[in-house]
Amino acid sequence: MKLMNSLLSGAALAFTMTLAGPAAAQECERGDLDKRYCDVNGDLIADTPTDVADQVDPDTLVFAYTPVEDPAVYKAAWSDFLTHLEKETGKSVVFFPVQNNAAQIEAMRSGRLHIAGFNTGSNPLAVNCAGFNPFTIMASKDGNFGYEMEIITYPGSGIEKVEDIKGKQLAFTSPTSNSGFKAPSAILKGDFDMLPERDFEPVYSGKHDNSILGVANKDYMAASIANSVKARMLSRDVITEDQVKTIYKSQTFPTTGFGTAHNLTTELKDKIKNAFFNFEWEGTSLQAEFEKSNEGQFLPMTYKEFWEVIRKIDTANGVSYSCE
Repeated sequence: MKLMNSLLSGAALAFTMTLAGPAAAQECERGDLDKRYCDVNGDLIADTPTDVADQVDPDTLVFAYTPVEDPAVYKAAWSDFLTHLEKETGKSVVFFPVQNNAAQIEAMRSGRLHIAGFNTGSNPLAVNCAGFNPFTIMASKDGNFGYEMEIITYPGSGIEKVEDIKGKQLAFTSPTSNSGFKAPSAILKGDFDMLPERDFEPVYSGKHDNSILGVANKDYMAASIANSVKARMLSRDVITEDQVKTIYKSQTFPTTGFGTAHNLTTELKDKIKNAFFNFEWEGTSLQAEFEKSNEGQFLPMTYKEFWEVIRKIDTANGVSYSCE
C-alpha cells in the first residue's frame, strides 16, 4: 500500500507547539508525554495525579468542540447534551467557542478547559502536551465511525486528477489537522512525489469550512478536507453538490475524539463518561446536527488503538509533540 510506505519513509516537516503554563517534572514513565505528566500503565495518556491535592473538581465545567466550522452553529448543536451533562455531574457547564486548535490545546494545558472534542490531527498534540484523556468518538447507530480525507476542486478548474495540481494552488487548513494537512502531505509525497513549494503552492484557510467554501466559490483551485464536514455543509445547504468535485479519497480515519483533562477527580471523570454513554440522542439538538454525517451514538475507544494510524502519519511528516 503506497500510503503505508510513505508513512514509514518520513518527511521533512515539523510542527512545534508553544504553550503557556509551568512545567512540573516528575520521576515516572511517560513515553512521549510532556514532563509534567506520567503514564505508569502504558496506555499513552496522562495518568490522574496520585496526589489528591493535584486533582481538581471545579464547580463550573468548560466544554469545547473542535473548531472545524462556525462556533455559533455548534453552541446550539451541543446545547441539549450540555444540559444532560449538567444533570449527570451536578455542575454548571459552559460552551467555550474556540477559534483554532492551538487555543483549544492551550486552554486545556493551562487548566481552563475540562471537557473537549479535539479533531483527529490535534488529538496526539492534545494528549501529549495538554494531558487530554480521550475515551469516546461519535459513530453511526450500527457502530461504524470515521471519515475520509478528500482532495476537492470545482468543475471547470482544469483539475481532473491529483497530478493536475502541479503548478497550481492547494489549500490546507492548519498544520494540526489530519485531513487538512498531515494526511495529504504524507500521501502527496509518498504516492505522487509531490511537495509543497516545489510542485504546488500551499495556502492555509484555517478551517475545513473555509476551504470547502473557498473551492465552491472558486477562491481556491483545490483543497484537502474532511468529508464529514462537507457532508454537514451539504445537508445545511451551505454548498451544493454541483459546486465541488472529489479527485481523491483516502482510507478511513477516526473522527473527533472526546475526553477530559487528566487532572479531574476520578469520580468526576466517571460521571462525565457516563453522561456521554447514557445520552439519548433521539429528538435532541445533537442528533439534528450530527445525523447529517450519519452519527448517532458515542462509542468507547482507546487513544492507543484508534489513533495508531494518525501517530504513524505524524512520524512520516516529522511532526514533533514538543510543547515548550
